[in-house]
Amino acid sequence: MENICGYLMKYTNLVTGWQYRFFVLNNDAGLLEYFVNEQSRHLKPRGTLQLAGAVISPSDEDSHTFTVNAASGEQYKLRATDAKERQHWVSRLQICTQHHTEAIGKNNPPLKSRSFSLASQGSINSPGLQRRPSQNAVSFFNVGHHRLPAGKRGPILQPDHLVDVREMMSQAEGQQRDLIRSIECLPVSGHLTSLDQDLLMLKATSMATMNCLNDCFHILQLQHASQQKGSLPAGTTISWLEPKISLSNHFKNGAAQNFPAEINKPASVREEQSNAEPCQLTREPEEINPDEELEDLCDDKEDDLGGVEEQRSVILHLLSQLKLGMDLTRVVLPTFILEKRSLLEMYADFMSHPDLFIAITNGATPEERMIRFVEYYLTSFHEGRKGAIAKKPYNPIIGETFHCSWRMPKSEVATDGGSNISAHSEQIALSKDLEGQAESDYYTVKFVAEQVSHHPPVSGFYAECVERKMCVNAHVWTKSKFLGMSIGVTMVGEGLLSLLEHEEEYTFSLPCAYARSILTVPWVELGGKVNINCAKTGYSASINFHTKPFYGGKLHRVTGEVKQNATNTVVCRVQGEWNSVLEFTYSNGETKYVDLTKLSVTRKRVRPIEKQGPFESRRLWQHVTESLRDGDIDKATEHKRALEERQRNEERLRAETETPWCTKYFIKEQGDGWVYHKPLWRAVSAVQTQQMDAN
Repeated sequence: MENICGYLMKYTNLVTGWQYRFFVLNNDAGLLEYFVNEQSRHLKPRGTLQLAGAVISPSDEDSHTFTVNAASGEQYKLRATDAKERQHWVSRLQICTQHHTEAIGKNNPPLKSRSFSLASQGSINSPGLQRRPSQNAVSFFNVGHHRLPAGKRGPILQPDHLVDVREMMSQAEGQQRDLIRSIECLPVSGHLTSLDQDLLMLKATSMATMNCLNDCFHILQLQHASQQKGSLPAGTTISWLEPKISLSNHFKNGAAQNFPAEINKPASVREEQSNAEPCQLTREPEEINPDEELEDLCDDKEDDLGGVEEQRSVILHLLSQLKLGMDLTRVVLPTFILEKRSLLEMYADFMSHPDLFIAITNGATPEERMIRFVEYYLTSFHEGRKGAIAKKPYNPIIGETFHCSWRMPKSEVATDGGSNISAHSEQIALSKDLEGQAESDYYTVKFVAEQVSHHPPVSGFYAECVERKMCVNAHVWTKSKFLGMSIGVTMVGEGLLSLLEHEEEYTFSLPCAYARSILTVPWVELGGKVNINCAKTGYSASINFHTKPFYGGKLHRVTGEVKQNATNTVVCRVQGEWNSVLEFTYSNGETKYVDLTKLSVTRKRVRPIEKQGPFESRRLWQHVTESLRDGDIDKATEHKRALEERQRNEERLRAETETPWCTKYFIKEQGDGWVYHKPLWRAVSAVQTQQMDAN
């Protein structure tokens, strides 16, 4: 293999950014070196990575970027000039990495097994762990290693053999979990701590080993299934081949019976891992009857994060693996920082003031309707965030859905005194045709959300009020980045509010969110500029969510203005705090104050869990939520991990069988947009056409 060299861009940090550097792939030594430029190649390299054991990964960001993750933990983030050059570098790096990784295995025979003694801490004379050789190779994982004679091929694995393998792996997983618990139970200060570098390395390598074994076992399952059936039919979901008898009575290789991992798991966890209800079986849209929904009496107020001090070692361990600007989409965050709701339900909670939402279309003029929309928009974040504590909602799994509705007495919705009575009567008749029922004393706002994509994580949500002929459709891609002592979440996407009575459409976006002071008491801050536009009327709004400056300044400050684009006239200004008091000043000199802490909240209506589908948010996450309510973080983590493992297994199977994911309620548009499959504007258009034909 000949060496290759050339210029690549290397990401240094947030301050310096990307810089051109001259890279040399030394195939003989298994090294990736870089220099300031080609002329300094004869000097000492500015940096060197050992490629043995490294992972070379093309980035999802674009077609030019890739990363080199060394076994030491060091990472290079690189960018080529185009996709072809990236592929050339990635291919050569992967070949070199594989060659030197295999060479290490061949040149270094297996070492005698070592175990780590955590019991006799008093005899440890160094900051690292005392190590002693174990008596045999099964002392840690209790799994025997058997080598076949040269030239002989093992028989095809039968189901019983797969069961045996799974039993041994279950035992190993149990021991690995106990090892991690033993490490995490150590004090955070003193002679031997839970942050000891050797212990952190042991945690990481044991976890990586078990993940690798699980991947290998999954391959064996696929191979066995394909041999049994000839090929894998589309949509097939392969689950673990569980033993039919108690594991504790069926261990092999003389292993001790101290870690019956699967038996110790709650039945709900085993159910979550079993893939008994694959997404592909329930992809037909379901019409939810609002009469089945009951007023939500659940009031999960988020506890103060005073426990951060107790969990500091977990946070420090997590931070030690992160780099500035790193995408956190695939990073598993600790369970104790989770809210007791899914992200999809959080989007629903932004609709907790349905009276203000419905009142938008009651505005007598385009100017008034735009101002009412801005008022509603700015009042939605306080309840949607559920306070200033920086807790994170559950990451929805692909195919997850959330349904709810609100009932709003018509007498409590602001109207315009000069509204046209005949137009209102015509609207009532149209809503009866759409609903197929008599007029009631309340308005109903229906809401549905679905996780339409996993990578990237995209959520679609839709709400409508048929009686008032208005609906909103939005899609949001959440991009999380590590910013040092804070985490930033960019809400990429767009929303569209349709007022069908006025034939107006309002486009809007969402601000960024930041979790600050993540090592003390985390708090939430919104930041960024948001634009709201109505092309038909020519009115627009510009809203700025201000982040707190380093010195002085107020928290949660927001300012904005509504203007008529044709004349560039400002018709309304707003200032205040998005979670406290907002002040609206109108062009006629009037001023209105809105105290968000005193604003009435309408409780949403949700179907009982027993009536929900298996992929509706509350039923899907019910065991995690119950464990968090009980304060059992370990149990919540176990349930959460089971759901995430199921999602990964199904995603891997779809990739291997080339089965595309089918959404349930949303349809992908050209580009990155997602639209509800039965939007109100389409139904209204159909009804109006029928009425015209009848006349």
